[in-house]
Amino acid sequence: MEYFICPVPKPRMSNRDKFLHPPRPPVQRYWNFVDQCRLERVVIPCFSVHVIFILPMPASWSKKKKAQTNGKPHMQKPDLDNLLKALGDAIYHNDSGIHDIWVTKRWGVQGKILVKEIKCI
Repeated sequence: MEYFICPVPKPRMSNRDKFLHPPRPPVQRYWNFVDQCRLERVVIPCFSVHVIFILPMPASWSKKKKAQTNGKPHMQKPDLDNLLKALGDAIYHNDSGIHDIWVTKRWGVQGKILVKEIKCI
């Protein structure tokens, strides 16, 4: 499955974030991401799945750099575990049932999330 939702990492939230109005920008981005995932009905099987986070390239990059980087591994912030945490928490009330998942992050023109089932032998 392909979901055209720009991946967002799970921010570190405190109890104070429940009462802040307006919320801090990272927390607001996270809650917008959660709403989008629920609206798009994102589904991740509990096992044998490969999730690929495609993170958008900065607009400030040159066309040449964008062409060279498109599809290449993304080895900068945000952390892979925070992206997966945000997605798992957005989809499942209790994501402890996920037990076999392979996660990758890559550069892309547009942010999206790809979910591919892995064929087990």
